[in-house]
Amino acid sequence: MKLMRFGDRYGAKTPCILDADGTPRDVSSIVGDFGPRTMSPELLAKLKAADLSALPTVDTAGKRIAPPVAQPFNIWCVGLNYSDHAEEAGMAIPDEPILFNKSSATYCGPNDNLLYSPKMTKLDWEVELGIIIGKPTLGIAKEQAMDHVAGFVLVNDVSERAWQLERGGQWVKGKSFPNFCPTGPWLVSPDEFEDVQNLNLWLDVNGQRMQSGSTAKMIFDVETIVSYMSEFCQLEPGDLICTGTPPGVGAGMTPQTWLQVGDTCELGADGLGTQRQDVVALADRTQ
Repeated sequence: MKLMRFGDRYGAKTPCILDADGTPRDVSSIVGDFGPRTMSPELLAKLKAADLSALPTVDTAGKRIAPPVAQPFNIWCVGLNYSDHAEEAGMAIPDEPILFNKSSATYCGPNDNLLYSPKMTKLDWEVELGIIIGKPTLGIAKEQAMDHVAGFVLVNDVSERAWQLERGGQWVKGKSFPNFCPTGPWLVSPDEFEDVQNLNLWLDVNGQRMQSGSTAKMIFDVETIVSYMSEFCQLEPGDLICTGTPPGVGAGMTPQTWLQVGDTCELGADGLGTQRQDVVALADRTQ
């Protein structure tokens, strides 16, 4: 099952489910929106059982693709979670997941612009597998984790490395500028994947392949991440967890390479669709 939404950033959204032909079907007669206050196993079961042929199709021409779930209460991230990315960064493999947050204002649609501030010097990219939580999650065992996952999404965990690593304090400083978390186009239910720990991910900048990796290289897998985080905090329905990135980020290149105004990022992952973002000057923001 693939869920997606259409609509302007600050306007009403149309929640959809894709039928077997990939045509979006309007499910607003079943639920007003997909989000923290509606996401639940019961809703997902109801959507899965719906007669899609009886639901109206959506004319998507000219419509913005919104994130597949409304604004989450929390955006969580796991750092340095691919063994080959740790090697690229010259850092030791962590004994426990490294956790940090992104600001809620980072959350945006998969094709929205990346915003370049005149104070930026090291704007970087990170293709990632994202987890969407489906019900309140606190103190659960690893074996229970998938019961709490609504689905998976594609994420670009955009980072400003100078702010992240050279300005003191926590990583959140370099992770929280507006539009630093393009998400979607779809939320894909777990049953769509034979093995979520064997997905290929890729990212191109201006048509040149920069990242190519596999979730098989994740140090901490999806179940471990969800269970581990639930020891320290309650995960809420709709929460997004970004699970780390494979090698090929700009910070890991020799010489290091950074995004500039006019550049384009394109990225994708098996079963999760694709994204495309243009880097624009902050004053030129349209989404």
